[in-house]
Amino acid sequence: MRVLNKDLRLQDVVLMYVTLLAALVVLLVAPYQAPSAAVPPGPPLSYSVPLDPAGRLQLSWNLSFSRQEIHLQIRVKDLQHGLLIGLSDRGQPTNADLVLLWSDGHKSYFGDAWSDAEGRVMLDSQQDYQLLEAQNTPTGFTVLFRRPFSTCDPHDYVIEEGTVHVIYALLDQPIRSLQQLNVSRLHTGVQRILLLRPDTPAPSLPADVQSIEVLAPGITIPSQETTYWCHIYQLPANMPKNHIVMYESVVTPGNEAIVHHIEVFECSPQMDVVPQYSGSCDSKMKPANLNYCRHVLAAWALGAEPFYYPMDAGLPIGGEGSSRFLRLEVHYHNPLIISGRQDSSGIRLWYTRSLRRFDAGIMELGLVYTPVMAIPPRQSSFPLSGYCIPACTRTALPQGGIHIFASQLHTHLAGRTVRTVLVRGGKEVEVVQEDKHYSTHYQIIRVLRKMVTVLPGDALVTKCTFNTEDRNKPTVGGFGIMEEMCVNYVHYYPRTQLELCKSHVDLDYLKKYFSLINRFHGGEGCSCSQRSVEEEFSSVSWDQFSEEVLNSLYTTSPISMHCNQSTAELFPGNWEKQKIPEVLEELQREPYPCELGRSPAWSSGPTEVQTDHIR
Repeated sequence: MRVLNKDLRLQDVVLMYVTLLAALVVLLVAPYQAPSAAVPPGPPLSYSVPLDPAGRLQLSWNLSFSRQEIHLQIRVKDLQHGLLIGLSDRGQPTNADLVLLWSDGHKSYFGDAWSDAEGRVMLDSQQDYQLLEAQNTPTGFTVLFRRPFSTCDPHDYVIEEGTVHVIYALLDQPIRSLQQLNVSRLHTGVQRILLLRPDTPAPSLPADVQSIEVLAPGITIPSQETTYWCHIYQLPANMPKNHIVMYESVVTPGNEAIVHHIEVFECSPQMDVVPQYSGSCDSKMKPANLNYCRHVLAAWALGAEPFYYPMDAGLPIGGEGSSRFLRLEVHYHNPLIISGRQDSSGIRLWYTRSLRRFDAGIMELGLVYTPVMAIPPRQSSFPLSGYCIPACTRTALPQGGIHIFASQLHTHLAGRTVRTVLVRGGKEVEVVQEDKHYSTHYQIIRVLRKMVTVLPGDALVTKCTFNTEDRNKPTVGGFGIMEEMCVNYVHYYPRTQLELCKSHVDLDYLKKYFSLINRFHGGEGCSCSQRSVEEEFSSVSWDQFSEEVLNSLYTTSPISMHCNQSTAELFPGNWEKQKIPEVLEELQREPYPCELGRSPAWSSGPTEVQTDHIR
């Protein structure tokens, strides 16, 4: 076989030779090029949040639920020798999933790493963070990378719906060897955000929409790390019924990294007058009746987008049966102890006089605020569950049911996880909301990716786990920050008279528990008529037996149901000594792509970064 036709001209031969040579060069060089040249960066970044209080670090990202993948971009105003970004269970630097950009003094690298229980850094043998771009921009140095939600790598954090604790640090000297690096010795910071967001477009607002701004009155942010500031706001007199259709944050420019979260509560309509208080929510000078301003209207946290109501529903404000008084609560996180900073942050409520088809409502699920539900001391993970039983939903819900479109989870300082699940016919059908890394410092109303329909006869189970390892006394349920709650405020439509569907253990069975434990430890039984529940819990000798029996009591004993109307009265029926709803079949999670063998095969070592900006 002849390679060349005898009639082929010399210039054709030269052209073919050059083409083949160029193709060979591409094949040889391509594996060593920067990933950004081979992998498109994806769609524009949709979300953004400042990471540090000084505003030097900005995190931006977008999502692909179809590919189960996230793109992340870090912008640094003044990058020196590198940076560290990590994900961990509670924001701790140990046992964290890390991504590193570092210089050894000669070359710069990007890599997937992790920290052990001592904070020592190890390069991950499976590099699941893929560098897409590293470049200088007019606003600083940016690095863009991606990773799957789950990698099936035991050293990698699983990105799920709920709170994500992001840790960060800037490197101030070259790293000759990663074995020298210990995250526990770095000056790290923590930011809490929701990475996974609903991917549905925001609905349009009506033409006659108006707004009210509920703002802090130009206060000076206290020079301390944590402040909760309360301010009473008064709506216009004789305001007719309107529908809130959207709300958004109003954050004073320059304070974006200090204003951590904001809530607006409506006061009880039964209160004719509310004192015009503006000050610390923890102050002893705060009027006691401000505790009756607890009906949530709006909640925003750092990084949250504007909150839109479904097109068919709006939250009533004004008119008969509502209060003229609102309580604004702003959480300031000021770890740098910045002084003299003025703030007028708050919430802007967008409302319309053109009422929508349905009133939206807010219903409380979970546990009643009562000391009969308690957590023993020194517990790493103690569960408590509150129930909305089938008898209550059968009595109170309309035939077509209700549609839950958002929820706000709530515990106090000991809360670690919260999960509300819909149970129908003894089977878990849908998870309403779950947060495996919950923090009480990140309060936010979360729009569900998919509305959940609750029918008459369904049950709703809200389970919280608590950590009291740092406490030597039992933690009882109640309103105080050192007491505990387990609540989910679900937002739904159409509004019904059912405002509270919560439970607690039957008191008679709790008394039997105190008698059993006291006798087991050589006592004379329960003196429950002479002592309060708090005193009884404090007198328990806490050991493995008393802890396990209490857990068994809470999971098997009859419950007292609070199936309450908006008037705070119970619906007609027998709500005492009710049976806990049976869950015969638990809901199984959909497998991740990596569990099905569809995970991308990325590099096994760090990527060299071709930039001279990292010193």
